[in-house]
Amino acid sequence: MEHTTTFSIGNEGREVFWNAQHFEPILFTLTAVALAIFAYGLYRRWKLWKAMGKEEIRWDKLPARIKSLFVNGFLQVKTWKDAYPGIMHGLIFFGFFVLLFGAIFDAGEFHITEPLFNWSFLRGNFYLGFAFLMQFFGLCVLIGILLALFRRYVLNPERLGYKGKPDNTADDAIALLLILGIIVTGFLISALRIHVTYQQAPWEWVRFVSWGIAAYALAGVETSTALALHKVIWWTHTFIALGFIAYIPYSRLLHMITTSVNHFLLSLKPTGYLEPISDFENAESFGAGKLDDFTWKQIFDSDACTRCGRCQDGCPAYLSGKPLSPKKVIQDIKTYWLEKAPAAIKAKAAAAAETKGDAAPQRALVGEVIDLHELWACTNCMYCMEHCSSSIEHVPKIVNMRQYKVLTEADFAPELQLTYRNMENNSNPWGVGAHLRADWAKELGVKTLAENPQVEYLYYVGCSGSFDDRGKKVSVAFAKILQAAGVSFGILGNEEGCCGDSAMRGGNEYLFQTQAQANITTMNGYGVKKIITTCPHGYNALKKDYPNFGGNYEVYHHTEIIANLLASGKITLSQPLTGLFTYHDSCFLGRYNDIYKQPRQILKAIPGIKLTEMERNLSKSFCCGAGGARMWMEEDIGDRINNMRTDQAAATKASTVAVACPFCLTMLSDGIKDRQLSEKMVSLDIAEIVLKAMGLEETKAPVDVCAT
Repeated sequence: MEHTTTFSIGNEGREVFWNAQHFEPILFTLTAVALAIFAYGLYRRWKLWKAMGKEEIRWDKLPARIKSLFVNGFLQVKTWKDAYPGIMHGLIFFGFFVLLFGAIFDAGEFHITEPLFNWSFLRGNFYLGFAFLMQFFGLCVLIGILLALFRRYVLNPERLGYKGKPDNTADDAIALLLILGIIVTGFLISALRIHVTYQQAPWEWVRFVSWGIAAYALAGVETSTALALHKVIWWTHTFIALGFIAYIPYSRLLHMITTSVNHFLLSLKPTGYLEPISDFENAESFGAGKLDDFTWKQIFDSDACTRCGRCQDGCPAYLSGKPLSPKKVIQDIKTYWLEKAPAAIKAKAAAAAETKGDAAPQRALVGEVIDLHELWACTNCMYCMEHCSSSIEHVPKIVNMRQYKVLTEADFAPELQLTYRNMENNSNPWGVGAHLRADWAKELGVKTLAENPQVEYLYYVGCSGSFDDRGKKVSVAFAKILQAAGVSFGILGNEEGCCGDSAMRGGNEYLFQTQAQANITTMNGYGVKKIITTCPHGYNALKKDYPNFGGNYEVYHHTEIIANLLASGKITLSQPLTGLFTYHDSCFLGRYNDIYKQPRQILKAIPGIKLTEMERNLSKSFCCGAGGARMWMEEDIGDRINNMRTDQAAATKASTVAVACPFCLTMLSDGIKDRQLSEKMVSLDIAEIVLKAMGLEETKAPVDVCAT
């Protein structure tokens, strides 16, 4: 191309500075080198990804996976859940995406379509719009990077570290500074061009950031100096941009690829689903005691982690002072994988060549890489997975490692030993005689399926509702509601067994399957089709885990049933209640099963009460501390989780904490006692509250439920 000093509305002004023929070979060579380094880095990482882990299919159901990639990978929906980091990341991501597209388009025209075909698109209004968009999105990236730097190095929130210790690395700074360098030098290049050519190209004001730099920062700079500076900064910009590309596979910038891929590979199983162990007879070990016991996808998860700390930000174990941080677990697995994978690759190569390979580092995954206090602190609350912006699956890994300790090494807390023994002997964690399971219903006239199998619903009462004194009151209240509404239901009575949730999530998969199969045999024998539970843990197990063993039922939680009965007019709430209420979202009802609306609809339908929300509610609700078999274990490190949740409830000034889970009811009732709030606050199940509002208890004046 020839130099030119004449302009139409377009991009020819770039040619004032040099002849493209002089630098194109060098530029193409540098680009090829950068891409080669990038490709090699990606290939090297690919070998590490393939080095370890069991097979797992994660490329089925393509439409759903492509949708996830688009929604969470491109639109960044999960990232937007938190305002500051969401906006920050959105500005960088979308801005950089547009700039990358624009750079490819511009380079393609300048180096291919113009010289080869004499085609030019950057003319007239199209050029003006293109130039404006490049400046606008460049400014977006600049603002995003400045927000990121301010957040990481000035605000430095707790989630970016661990136990108050910053988690910043040189790689974090390099990644941000590379992007900052690309944007700043890009603005300067345009500013220098405008400074030299603005009299002939007044339309360049559309590059408003660079126009401002040219008008104020470059005022008085000689043309010759500007031309020299332009060349220096152009090459600086080029080297930074190509360096950025080459650096991606060797840095945290790789998450641009791994996180997007992880959104495509996300589990399409029901939320909180745990893969059952299928071969108890022939397996030499169970669960995950070493890296190769995980699937390749579970290991790949660790490379998709961006260390953003969202999982840690709401983890009840971490916030209560336990050693567990979901982020740290994933990062520790990643560090261990990066230690082990190269040796695994060499071992495979040596095996193929029939030679001796290098020994891999000898550290135990469970007990050394992942501390046992971390492993057993998890409540399975699912906050980490719900709020992970990279679709990482933390909870199944923790349960898999628990399975190894319980089933392979028989090493677990003494409290759980007693719990499991009670479940084995009497099919309930308390060890109460199984023949007493239906005693709560003796005065109500509730029939068992053995007496009347022709009912619409099986009311699966569960262990708490059958044996715990507080839980039995909930069972009675709900049964009375069903009877008042004319619902056809029955119970299994002494034939009912424990759902097995605590055994499964505590790592005793064998005991869970034994309990589940016994229940399924009984239920299928009666031809059960529909089940109601008052316990979200039983609800979740019956709905999502029992189908693995032939138990396929329509499963409803009692809040769903009560809400439907109210909506259909089969029950009415005629008795006003007084006081301020707050509702505690059970993890297994909310995050596991997305039941947030019905409990609140019920409470809002009760005349007289006022409903207020705790600071942590809905999908960000704080766990009661009982999930993941923690109900049966002591808390000997940090604060008690149930007391922390009680404090959050007390902060609302509510007189009643409404719950919809027997575990939550126990934990919050204990918390109220521990905090000496019994005179001011009470915890009640929604069924108990509804029964009062139906006027089925002997009350003459509006009921102050806190006084009950």
